[in-house]
Amino acid sequence: MTSKLIDHSVPLIRAIVIHPDGRSESSRLAEERLEEAAGLARALDLDVRAEEIVRLRKTTPATLFGAGKVEELAALVRAAEAEAVVVDDQLTPVQQRNLEKAWECKVIDRTGLILEIFGRRARTKEGRLQVELARLDYERSRLVRTWTHLERQRGGTGSTGGPGETQIELDRRLIADRIVRLKGELEEVRRTRGLHRKQRQKAPFPTIALVGYTNAGKSTLFNRLTGSEVLAKDLLFATLDTTQRTIRLPQGRPAIVADTVGFISDLPHELVESFRATLEEVGEADLILHVRDIASPDSAAQAKDVEQVLKQIEIPEGKTRRVLEVWNKTDLLDEEAREAVLGQAERLAAEGKAVAVSAWTGEGIEPLRHVITTLIDDDPETRLTLQPEQGDALAWLYQHGRVTFRDTDDEGRTHVVVRLAPQALGRFERLYPDMGA
Repeated sequence: MTSKLIDHSVPLIRAIVIHPDGRSESSRLAEERLEEAAGLARALDLDVRAEEIVRLRKTTPATLFGAGKVEELAALVRAAEAEAVVVDDQLTPVQQRNLEKAWECKVIDRTGLILEIFGRRARTKEGRLQVELARLDYERSRLVRTWTHLERQRGGTGSTGGPGETQIELDRRLIADRIVRLKGELEEVRRTRGLHRKQRQKAPFPTIALVGYTNAGKSTLFNRLTGSEVLAKDLLFATLDTTQRTIRLPQGRPAIVADTVGFISDLPHELVESFRATLEEVGEADLILHVRDIASPDSAAQAKDVEQVLKQIEIPEGKTRRVLEVWNKTDLLDEEAREAVLGQAERLAAEGKAVAVSAWTGEGIEPLRHVITTLIDDDPETRLTLQPEQGDALAWLYQHGRVTFRDTDDEGRTHVVVRLAPQALGRFERLYPDMGA
């Protein structure tokens, strides 16, 4: 008698993906946007049965698409036996409800799709708080759809609201209370982050933030720079929770590198607001590494979308934003394209504007380290003379600054030229008051 294995896996939900072309301010190609939306759907474990670009000359307030197109798409839904339709755009609650009625299946818009992915990927308490806040803000406007079945229970006179209206009001109040609590908890996260930043400033190590379009290879580059093993997959939004590590740059200069959440076209405003605590790390950074997938045909348009999100992130007063583009995935280019990219990057590297690398193979990483050093190394030079017995002072200088020159004379004294931030120099003078220049 043979035993049968029972399949406990959850069957995938059949879906079609629709990209309405002509609504987004992004300069990206419609085909690229559709491919990205399908990738987002698959990241949510949907079984994508069909993909469609719908050209929009004008929008219909009730359904987004015109009546004829809604019927045409309904036929596509039936043919694909789809249980869900992903619309790669932001739908109003009314549009979402009307499309669900017309297509007789679940309708998910771009914001809902990204929120669902974020909800699955968030690992830290902070990440989960931010995603829940964004989700509640999104759901608050959609309560009218959730409780329409109860609105039929109103009294005959119409003078008083029935249970449906009561339930909606109750839910809105519960959500509003929960949002207030979450904002309070996130404010505490921001305060804690601020205290950590002040502690780091006492060190003080320069901070470097990695930003870029989702799946540009930020986490792979982070691992290459720091020797860490942060999750790095060919997956949209593999990273949601900020990770920080200390690295050593050429000649011993320490710096803190932060890997951040990936950006995307038309990033929902709920997420920009909710991830404010995380994105503050980008605003506070001494240098931003904008990681680009240079092998993508859509690389330039993706870069513009990242720049749009960066504009929404506040810069502390008195701070100048410095950005270095890192052209990643050069290993995926054909030989001719690769030579052209490397030649252009070499010219821009001299100006501190761009460096070409392959985070996967490690090519270009050392030149990148040197360019980073030149961009963050604006601390003044200090000349010092250390006695033979002051080895601890020399070790301190290597740990907290960057020694650019070192020589030992016949009497055993060590002469150094070191770059130290003003705070670090002041701390050094307090620790070693008898040091001779």
